[in-house]
Formats: sequence, C-alpha cells, structure tokens
Amino acid sequence: MQNRREFLLSGASLAAASLLSTNTQASTSEQKKRTISTSPNTRKLGKLQVSSIGLGVQNMSRKYDTSVPNRQEMHQVIRSAYEEGVTFFDAAEAYGPFEVERILGEGVKPFRDNIVIATKFGWNIDQQTGARLPGLNSRPAHIKTVVEGMLSRLHTDRIDLLYQHRVDPDVPIEDVAGAVADLMNEGKVLHWGLSEMGINTLKRAHATLTVSAVQSEYSMLWRGPEKSVLPLCEKLGIGFVPWSPLGVQFLTGWIDENTRFAQGDFRATESRFNPENLAHNMSLVKLLMQWSERKNASPAQIALAWLLHQKPWIVPIPGTTSLAHMQQNTASRDLSFSTAEMRELNDSLASITIQGQRLPDFVQVFSDVEAPEKL
Repeated sequence: MQNRREFLLSGASLAAASLLSTNTQASTSEQKKRTISTSPNTRKLGKLQVSSIGLGVQNMSRKYDTSVPNRQEMHQVIRSAYEEGVTFFDAAEAYGPFEVERILGEGVKPFRDNIVIATKFGWNIDQQTGARLPGLNSRPAHIKTVVEGMLSRLHTDRIDLLYQHRVDPDVPIEDVAGAVADLMNEGKVLHWGLSEMGINTLKRAHATLTVSAVQSEYSMLWRGPEKSVLPLCEKLGIGFVPWSPLGVQFLTGWIDENTRFAQGDFRATESRFNPENLAHNMSLVKLLMQWSERKNASPAQIALAWLLHQKPWIVPIPGTTSLAHMQQNTASRDLSFSTAEMRELNDSLASITIQGQRLPDFVQVFSDVEAPEKL
C-alpha cells in the first residue's frame, strides 16, 4: 500500500516510457441534508463550506517509513478529528491504491452527512485489481467508472469535492469537465477541483464548469503557488487547499541536519533533503523554533497558522496518523498573529532560500501540465 509520493514515484517510472458557459449543478444536490457547522472555524472553497483545517488521510494505509498503521487507531483519529470540529477529509483513489478511501469511509460512517469528503481521480489504475498502469487516465468513461468505485469504498452516495489529481495530457479539460458535469447531474458529485494543473488549464476548466478548489503543494518550504496559482484563484473565486502543508514533517522539527531516510522512504528521492541541502535548509526550521518559543506553540502550529493567515480561502489539510498530532494541528486555527508579527515573520522567510527540488524530475513532469485544446 502506498502513500501519495510513493505512488507518484512508481507511477512516474511506469509512465516514463509512454510519456518520453454555463455551469451544471446537480439537481439533487439541494436535497442533500447537511448540518456542517457555521462557526468562525469554517471557510469557503468557492461555495463549499469546510472547516478551516482539514485532515489528509493519505498515510493511514502506509506511513512515510513504510510501516502500516493500526486500522482501528486510524478510525479513532478520524472520529476524534470530527469531535475537534474538523469537517473536511481528503483522500484519493491512488492512496493505497483504494485502501485509504476504504479507511476513511469506515471512519466517517457515523457522521457522514455532517462532513465534506474530497477525493481524486486521474492516475491510470486498474479498477478491478488496483494495479498501476502507465501514465494518467482522465477519459470520461474511465472517470465515471472510478467514481462508482469511490462511492462504494467511501460508503456514500456522493462525493462532495472531486479533484482531477493530475492533468491528462491526452484529454481536453473540457471533456473532463463534461464528465464531471454528468456526474453532478446524477447527484454523485457536488463540487470539483484540480490539482497541480497548468494555469491555462485552470482557466479553461473554470470557464466550462465552476471550479471550487485547487489542491497543490504549498508551505513555508515550497511557495511556488504564490507566483501564479494563488493570484488566479483569488481572481476567479476558487479556494486553495495546500497539500503537504508541513513539508513532509520538515516543518514539525522532527527532521534535523543529521536525518537520513530509510530505504523505501520517498523523501530520500527529494534533493532538498540530501545531506548538503538539508543542512542549508535547516535555517527555516530554526526560524520556526524561534517563533514556536515566542508564541508558545509547536513549530507545526506556527507553519499551519502562517498558511491560514495568507488568505481567508486557504484550507490546509495536514495529514497524520497520531491522535496527539491531529489535535495539535487542529488547534493551530486558534493561533493568531498581529499585523506586525506577520510582517516580521514574512520578512524573515523572504531572507531564507531553500536549496534542492521538491520532487525528482520524472515526477515533477506531471505537475503544471496543460491539457490539449479541444478540437
């Protein structure tokens, strides 16, 4: 069973050879009985209301170190998150594959109608066996088959937020949007979004069918979306969901310059974590530690609160398999910065340069892709 990055790595290896208006609303969506809280700890992704911090569940089938968590303990983390006010849970068919969706569906069953479930399609996965096939697959017929499997695994009759996990270079985004619109008409999907897409593809997608959210990597460690993606989201009224908001544990303080990753840990493939770059990049962790002491908060809480202060439509989804860490992450919504403090922190961050790439080249090739034009 694989987590997000391991799936990307293995899928990219397979793919390398093969790869060298009017918006439609589901007629049944208004009939869905929802009781999601409207407390100050909620935010909007487009028109979709969610808790200000979500829970990413990708590692609940397999952790970074390749160990397999106890399933009942993962259910408890999910249910405790709901008790803490979390109403936004993020999964994908690729995580496992399939297994994370099953764990999430089991965990949220008692309160399914009170939460938002997000999941993703787009990788080329055999829907019967879960086998990884080369490249990507966003053909309309395949999307519809994938969603049927998702509904079964998640024990639900609709997906609240369905993302295209990566842009398929062979399928026009208008065709993808058309398939999602069909699913909306059937009441099986309520909102949709894209992940790690090219800018023009996002514009075309939104013009065809209103996009509620974009999900891409964003944190103090990787600030790439600030250049083009976040300004476009603000212009179009699209929410933004940072994945890996804690920099795959780097921003928690658990990693230091002497850390070396075990065999099978995908972080060993990221050049930003090789020994030379890791030592250089520790200046960011040292800054977090200073603010952690100053604000009487954990480094992770500083990193998450910083994200929340960037824009009111940003909703991070930190993942964890630890009950204590989930509670700590969720509490970061209560951490505030004055205008002067935020200016000071941002000035300090601007003085720090991060060395190394966030992904190896053969994985990065799947990000920032533009869908082909529709003929």
